[in-house]
Amino acid sequence: MSEIKVRAQYEQLADIYDLRWRKYINNTLTFLYNWEQIDSQSTVLDVACGTGEFERLLLDKNPTQRITGVDISEKMLDIAREKYRVYSNVEFHQTSANSLPFANHTFDIAVCANAFHYFEQPLVALSEIKRVVKPNGKLIILDWNKDFLICRICDWILQIFDPAHQQCYTQEELHQLLISANFNIYRTAKVRYGVIWGLMAVTALPNKG
Repeated sequence: MSEIKVRAQYEQLADIYDLRWRKYINNTLTFLYNWEQIDSQSTVLDVACGTGEFERLLLDKNPTQRITGVDISEKMLDIAREKYRVYSNVEFHQTSANSLPFANHTFDIAVCANAFHYFEQPLVALSEIKRVVKPNGKLIILDWNKDFLICRICDWILQIFDPAHQQCYTQEELHQLLISANFNIYRTAKVRYGVIWGLMAVTALPNKG
């Protein structure tokens, strides 16, 4: 199962993750933060939150923001918990995106940054996210974009050599997955950082029909 491989990989990377990927994390999450200005009153679910760096951006502006982070790596979450141990409004749970331990319509906003290419069952994960997001809420995804040639090459290489990697998507493929999970596409963008990193962002709204 892919999730077992992803968990094992990030259990090993946890202690060095923030340092190793500092520039990439800062660039991509800052873009995501600016892409969708999240209201200070919104309850936020961070899916595959890792060590909780997106939480830092939210809390720097709104220290009382209510945030719940989920990830499959307990070691990554331990680092996140240590960072935000003084925040009673922030909590973390070890769980799969395919089975979120929350009631229907719990969150105003769900965010998934730099992780969607690891999801073995993307439609299951999207359906779970839709279940826990309020009918007037939104989902924000940032992930690698296979429309960029270099990302297409990286995707091919990773599928051969990285047992945790599932696949990258084109912008159209991601949109079709969201539509299949009963979301409406609200707005989209593509962005590039350096030579390698071509990404896409999408804000999607739950279909109320």
